[in-house]
Amino acid sequence: MPADPELSQNAYGLRFDWGLCGADAIADGADIAVVVDVLSFTTTLTVAVDAGIDVIPSQWRDDRATQLAEQFDAVLAVGRSAATPGRISLCPATVRAAPAPARLVLPSPNGSTIAHELASTAPLCVGASLRNASAVAQWIWARNRSAVTAVIAAGERWPDGSLRPAVEDLWGAGAVIAALLDAGASDVSPEARTAAAAWRAVEHDVGSELRQCGSGRELAGMGHPEDVDIAAEVDSSSCVPILRDGVFVDATRS
Repeated sequence: MPADPELSQNAYGLRFDWGLCGADAIADGADIAVVVDVLSFTTTLTVAVDAGIDVIPSQWRDDRATQLAEQFDAVLAVGRSAATPGRISLCPATVRAAPAPARLVLPSPNGSTIAHELASTAPLCVGASLRNASAVAQWIWARNRSAVTAVIAAGERWPDGSLRPAVEDLWGAGAVIAALLDAGASDVSPEARTAAAAWRAVEHDVGSELRQCGSGRELAGMGHPEDVDIAAEVDSSSCVPILRDGVFVDATRS
């Protein structure tokens, strides 16, 4: 918890904040925590779940990730630069191109790390991207209209390890919040309303905006423009990945 309890947004039923520290603050007392990491953890997560793959988030990319894969009898995703044909990395395009394993360990320094931490602190953790934002909001609303919901934009990292707020995650979080507002959600924090407004400002041209934002240009420069295109598949997925016993599974199939 932050030193000032007001930073937890505990006066509101629908909340928004950034990164691991923000998650720790606003998930306190929440019924549902929604993690958003558009480029690329939660986009890759939705592509995997659409393919019938259960996903184990990992905050590590070392021997501990290997041990996690052995524990769950899962395939371990490799780093983007190490991906060869037929191998899965954090790039969603590699999930579509490779044979689908039953389970996948997916390391990520941002979204996966936040989900891993929330597994022990939040009653329920959900992964959302632009691909399934409406599906997640509809599932939350149908499950419990009065659920206290904390939406967390994962963000990226500067070279010194500090949080870099990433606009694509603001848009993804805002898409979930906007859909909840459209469904009738009230008791919304100013932070959450601002995220929804940011999404509404770009929703009609989000593909172009994703390609032009810093993270999109970075991925294109790394040779992965297709990952940005996949991230822009707004509401193409009806999956709702929920974290159960350390594994993301599709709530719509359970």
